[in-house]
Amino acid sequence: MSTLLEVSGVSVAFDGFQAIDNLSFQIAEPELRAIIGPNGAGKTTFMDIVTGKTRPDSGRVIWGERSLSLVGLSESRIAQEGIGRKYQRPTVFEDQTVFDNLALALKKRRGPLAVLRDRNSRADRDRIAELAGEIGLTAELPRKAGALSHGQKQWLEIGMLLAQDPRLLLVDEPAAGMTPAERAHTTDILRKAAETRAVVVVEHDMEFVRRLGCKVTVLHEGAVLAEGSIDHVTSDAEVIEVYLGR
Repeated sequence: MSTLLEVSGVSVAFDGFQAIDNLSFQIAEPELRAIIGPNGAGKTTFMDIVTGKTRPDSGRVIWGERSLSLVGLSESRIAQEGIGRKYQRPTVFEDQTVFDNLALALKKRRGPLAVLRDRNSRADRDRIAELAGEIGLTAELPRKAGALSHGQKQWLEIGMLLAQDPRLLLVDEPAAGMTPAERAHTTDILRKAAETRAVVVVEHDMEFVRRLGCKVTVLHEGAVLAEGSIDHVTSDAEVIEVYLGR
């Protein structure tokens, strides 16, 4: 596995508050990684920096085989490079069917005329069927997205991101508000996705993280506090003190 994303010595402050403090982080391709940490640890700011929403005050963010610097690039350019992000609240087109949501997300040229003329090809339909199978929504393809459960909407949004074929998928608290069965299925989706790409999951639910069965990075005060297996980090004295609270 080769390094896909390297964050090196990154810092950023907001109005005097040090949100990220000399943070270094690497992820390979393919790899599944969980990021945990208390509120204010810098998890969201980390994702904002990687996706171009926030520009760091110092440090490097290097991407891919060309060692492309992501610092200063627009959010849209970074997305085109193959970095997809899923926010905590699902954002799907509720008045469109599951099929149409996935069709709209497919990675291809999408100028205004192309969309107007678009008729999904056989290859497109096959890819949509494949994606629906991966996210467990095959039976829901004709349904409007607004009629789905909270968990199903989360899966649909993950499917829409996968339709764009990202090399790195950033997922923010996917288990929030889900039933135990939905959480288990979400684990399966993310583990399957990480077989062919890098997937970073920010999550508070420790049981969900344990089920992912991957390397865990613990953030605290904008820096990496510990890194390793879930058993390793949850037995670390500093992690116990600042995060697990016992």
